[in-house]
Amino acid sequence: MSNVLDVLRDRGFIKQTVYEDDLRKILEKESVPFYVGFDPTANSLHIGHYIPIVAMAHMQRAGHKPIILIGGGTAMIGDPSFKSDMRKMLTKEEIAANVEGIKKQMSRFLKFEGENAAIIVNNADWLMGLNYVNFIRDIGVHFSVNKMLTAECYKQRLERGLTFLEFNYMLMQAYDFLMLYKKYGCKLEMGGNDQWSNILAGADLIRRKEQDDAFAVTFSLLLKSDGTKMGKTAKGALWLDPERTTPYEFYQYFRNVEDEKVKECLCLLTFMDLKEIEELTAYKDERINKAKERLAYEVTKLVHGQEAAEQAQKQARAAFGGEAQDMPKVELTLCEPFSVIDVLCAANIAKSKGEARRLIEGGGVCVNDEKITDINYTLSDIVLKKREFILHKGKKVHLKIILK
Repeated sequence: MSNVLDVLRDRGFIKQTVYEDDLRKILEKESVPFYVGFDPTANSLHIGHYIPIVAMAHMQRAGHKPIILIGGGTAMIGDPSFKSDMRKMLTKEEIAANVEGIKKQMSRFLKFEGENAAIIVNNADWLMGLNYVNFIRDIGVHFSVNKMLTAECYKQRLERGLTFLEFNYMLMQAYDFLMLYKKYGCKLEMGGNDQWSNILAGADLIRRKEQDDAFAVTFSLLLKSDGTKMGKTAKGALWLDPERTTPYEFYQYFRNVEDEKVKECLCLLTFMDLKEIEELTAYKDERINKAKERLAYEVTKLVHGQEAAEQAQKQARAAFGGEAQDMPKVELTLCEPFSVIDVLCAANIAKSKGEARRLIEGGGVCVNDEKITDINYTLSDIVLKKREFILHKGKKVHLKIILK
């Protein structure tokens, strides 16, 4: 059995580990149950979840068993890690609906039948009926408050005020690891590097309480060159749900990533051979666009399927000089006179009329081949007669607008 740690490290996944030599040995000699947790704060996963998902797929391909932990119980509190404010409290009904949405999406990336089949569990099954006094006696005794307060995940919240409710989150996540160890023999927790303190707490709890080996691995976060998280669009998060982020928008996001991030994204977000990635990203001139197009296609295919990826690629190419009929379309119902500002807002190209005005004043808006400079511009009779036109925002957004 090949050692998957080498695969993950070579592709740039691994950020931090503990007892790595021991972990390497156990991964070589047996199939290891491992888990990654996902809080159901929305009914869809987003691109921030995608690196752990791909890492889980690599682990499963190497013969190890994925456990997907849905945080139906911990979502009742909300993880305070690196958050400046307390998260919105969700109702039980909201959490249940979100759990169902996430379960459906996971089946695209992991196999749930056959050898090393993935399983999905919900920590609400053991957290919601927990006796608090017993929990503090059995679990809390193993945690030092002084040590917890030094954790990076709490530092920002301490400045603004960390509630005792949120302070319990680390103990609850550690308890999850312990329960999965007892139920499924799980000895490894994996997750994003912003979860390091919480993941390490669980491994420490098992070693203290059960006197057995337990391991922690965190992954690199997907960051832009300025250090901010990748995956934010004008509309918000880059969702894996096609109803929230269309395959075309998803494709375009990766088609337009920074040049210096293309290789990293290909390594982390696709299963392409590393040698092929090296060859594809060897150029630092305009030839890097070929690598960007391949990145966009491969990631969209994995998330939305081959047909959606091919259609998104076709639309993107049409938007940059191809056939207009292949361009992404938006149908609008507007009241006359048809102002370009109203069109920009209705098509979700601008969030507000103020933003639409700034786009026009900055010279970033064209109707067909005509650059619009007048904020009071209304569509011409020729355009109205055809009931359709091409709306351009800068060099990257091109939509075929159809007036109903």
